[in-house]
Amino acid sequence: MWRRSFSTGAAASRALTGKKFDALVIGGGHNGLTAAAYLARAGLSVAVLERRHVLGGAAVTEEIIPGFKFSRCSYLQSLLRPSVIKELELKRHGLKLLRRSPSSFTPCVDGRYLLLGPDKELNRSEISKFSSRDAEAYPRYESQLERFCEFMDPLLDAPPPESLQNTSSIADRLKDKLHKSAYWTRFLRSGLSLGQKDLVDFMDLLLAPASKVLNNWFEAEVLKATLGTDAIIGTTGSVHTPGSGYVLLHHVMGETDGDRGVWSYVEGGMGSVSLAISKAAKEAGAHILTNAEVSQLIVNDSGATSGVVLADGTEILSSMVLSNATPYKTFMELVPNNVLPDEFTSNLKHSDYSSATTKINLAVDELPKFESCKLSHPDAGPQHMGTIHIGSERMEEIDSACQDAVNGIPSRRPVIEMTIPSVLDKTISPPGKHVINLFVQYTPYKPSDGSWSDPAYRESFAQRCFSLIDEFAPGFSSSIIGYDMLTPPDLEREIGLTGGNIFHGAMGLDSLFLMRPVKGWSSYRTPVQGLYLCGSGTHPGGGVMGAPGRNAANVVLQDFKRR
Repeated sequence: MWRRSFSTGAAASRALTGKKFDALVIGGGHNGLTAAAYLARAGLSVAVLERRHVLGGAAVTEEIIPGFKFSRCSYLQSLLRPSVIKELELKRHGLKLLRRSPSSFTPCVDGRYLLLGPDKELNRSEISKFSSRDAEAYPRYESQLERFCEFMDPLLDAPPPESLQNTSSIADRLKDKLHKSAYWTRFLRSGLSLGQKDLVDFMDLLLAPASKVLNNWFEAEVLKATLGTDAIIGTTGSVHTPGSGYVLLHHVMGETDGDRGVWSYVEGGMGSVSLAISKAAKEAGAHILTNAEVSQLIVNDSGATSGVVLADGTEILSSMVLSNATPYKTFMELVPNNVLPDEFTSNLKHSDYSSATTKINLAVDELPKFESCKLSHPDAGPQHMGTIHIGSERMEEIDSACQDAVNGIPSRRPVIEMTIPSVLDKTISPPGKHVINLFVQYTPYKPSDGSWSDPAYRESFAQRCFSLIDEFAPGFSSSIIGYDMLTPPDLEREIGLTGGNIFHGAMGLDSLFLMRPVKGWSSYRTPVQGLYLCGSGTHPGGGVMGAPGRNAANVVLQDFKRR
């Protein structure tokens, strides 16, 4: 096993020349680190090769403005699988979750507001301000979603039952058939336990627009719009888009310390998730390099991988390579030409990597003062604790913002999710000052009325967002010390997210489970022998989950033992 280490730069990569590892991991995002940790714990020699100067991929903390630590991309934690937290002992390695209560605040233009969170009595009281009927229905809605999440849970922590590829062993084929039979038997039993009504409602949630699902449950527009934002996060679709109900479910299937649907901040920012996983990997013996950009996969004459070439020309050898890059980046840029089957390449090229997401991280000298919620608190009040929904008072507002992007322009009234992690995390900003995250939609990758490479165009859109917040919290713009903005092209260039898509590819029903990343290749294996995918472009998809990395590592270990 290689010596535990964390290295950076060309000298470190040259030191690995001529050494052969059991496995290499391309990309030090949280899934790549998770895969490396599991492989190293199983006794394999592993090296992680990260292009940037910092680990984490999209789960990263960076001090862009002195004294202020930004979670530059992902900004909340809930989806990280409990199995990953427990098995890798992430809390021992420094992971500290900060629960939010209330978890949601929506200010209204008429001066009212809606608070929601884990407190059931608060929810009843708040929703009753808008509809007593909705206040009665909301606990039933939450209970049904929880049952759906329990049904989905086993699917997240295991590879899909994909057909075997490139195998001629009768024993392997028989074992595979038995495994699939057991898998589908468990799945059917779990489905039957839901009961017919819940099964029909589950199918409706998967296939229908989120707006239809929410209209069937509730009447208050502000409640429907607040809940509906979970259905459009990171997508180019509207609440009226068929299948958007699944994205809603995807964003409520997480938990914090066993409490379903509860989102938390992470002390030190989202980079602390990646840091904790990297510590687990290094403790197990993994070798981790930053500033080590992979330029090409080495494929031998038999069509199998034998390692990678770094941008500085260094060759690092291994017969097993896991890519935490997007599927498009992996196969279209890293795999040599004329290696992949034409059908596979065609399917990959037609995958949806579109994005309408922009992330703005701000340093401010005071908390926003919301006109609708003047609660007497000396500093942060309940309105500052959770996700603050701006421009999401009605579902039609969300749809209108989406239609602007469909027409080629950034939303005139963007949908903004504002979070202020520094109200709970005192490690990321100077005393009395705060870090604010704005997750903004919708912003086309190539707007028809300008270019994101134009500083004036970028500034104009940022000010549009700040002015919208000023409508609900007068003076917000004047509190800004500085900001960092990542549009879809920025997310692609800096973080490596193809098209700026935060999920490594769309989360539509045609791109999930057995069809992620493409039909026939959902088991983390690829047409190149020895090359595996371990990122969010594989099952079960995007978000800071760790499941793709864990599942991929288990598949690699199975193959390693068969050698």
